[in-house]
Amino acid sequence: MGRLKKLRNFIDILKDKASLIQATLSITKCHASVNVAVLHATTHNPSPPSEKRLAAVLNFGNRSRLTACACIEVLMDRLHDSQSASVALKCLLTIHNVINRGSFILKDQLSFYPCCGGKNFLNLSNFRDNSDVETWELSNWVRWYAGLLEQSLMLSRVLGYYFCSCDSNIVDNKDKEQKVLSLLNSELLNEINVLVDFTERICDAPDSLQVNSLVFEVMRIVSEDFMLVQSEIFVRVMELGNRMESMIYGTESTQFFNVLKRLEDCKERLNRADNDGFWDLIRQTKKKVLMVKEKREEMRLAVVTMGHRDESAVSESTRFGKQIADSG
Repeated sequence: MGRLKKLRNFIDILKDKASLIQATLSITKCHASVNVAVLHATTHNPSPPSEKRLAAVLNFGNRSRLTACACIEVLMDRLHDSQSASVALKCLLTIHNVINRGSFILKDQLSFYPCCGGKNFLNLSNFRDNSDVETWELSNWVRWYAGLLEQSLMLSRVLGYYFCSCDSNIVDNKDKEQKVLSLLNSELLNEINVLVDFTERICDAPDSLQVNSLVFEVMRIVSEDFMLVQSEIFVRVMELGNRMESMIYGTESTQFFNVLKRLEDCKERLNRADNDGFWDLIRQTKKKVLMVKEKREEMRLAVVTMGHRDESAVSESTRFGKQIADSG
C-alpha cells in the first residue's frame, strides 16, 4: 500500500511539472503567467499553498479587467478539470482568499451569476476522488467547502457587500448600523435567515478522523469568517429585539423566534463556548420574543372574552326589551 502511494505521489509530481511546461508554452505572455501562478498555488501536494503563491494569484486583480477575468477562468478550469481532492481543495482555498483579500475587480469576475456567463457556480456536489481511503474522505471536505463558498457569495449579494472581505473594513461600523436601522423588519429577517443558513452550513463540516494541514488551513479561514458572521448577526438581532412591539403578530415574531432557535441549535453542533456575549444575546432575545408573544396572546384572549360578554349583554338587553314591549 505504501509503495502504491509513493508511486501515485511520483505521478502527481510529473503531472504538475508537465502542466507547468505546457503553461509556459502558452501563446500569450499574460495567459502563461496566469497559468503558472495558478498551477503553483494548486499542486497535488496535500499541503496548503504558501502565502507567496497566493499573493501571486491575487496580484492579477491589480491589473486589467482582462487579466483578472483570465485569472478566474484559469482557476475555475483547474478546479473542474482535476479529479484530485488535494487540487480541488487548494483551488477552493485560493477562491476563498480571492473573496476575502482579492481586489474588487477580481471578486467582480468571481461573483457573476452563472446565467450571466459567470463561473462562480462551483458544481462539486458529485465530486469523488476514489484513489484511496484518504482521498475519498478528503472528497467530503471538497463538497462541503464548495457549498460553503457558494453560500458565502450568496450571502454577500444579500448584504450588499463582502462580509468577510478586507474591503468591508472600509465600511465604518456606524455606517453598517445606519444601514440596519433603515431596513424594514422583513428585510432584517431575510438577512438574518441567510446568515444563519451560512452558520448551519459550517455546522455540516465533515466529521473525519483523517485531516491534514490543508484541511486545518481551510477550517482556520472558515473560523475567521464565522466570527465575522457573528458580528453581522449580533447587530441585526439587537435591532429586531428593540423593534419587538412593532413586529406583525403571528408572522414576523414567529419567523424571528424560529431563526433564533436555529441559531441556538448551532451552538451545540459547533461545540463552541466562545463569545458568551453573543450567545447570551440570542438566548435573552429568544426569551423576550416568547414573553411578547404570550403577552399578545393574553391580550387577544381578553379582547375575545370581552367581545363574548358584550354579545351576552346585548342579547340579555334585547330579551328584556322584548319582554317590556310584550307586557306593554
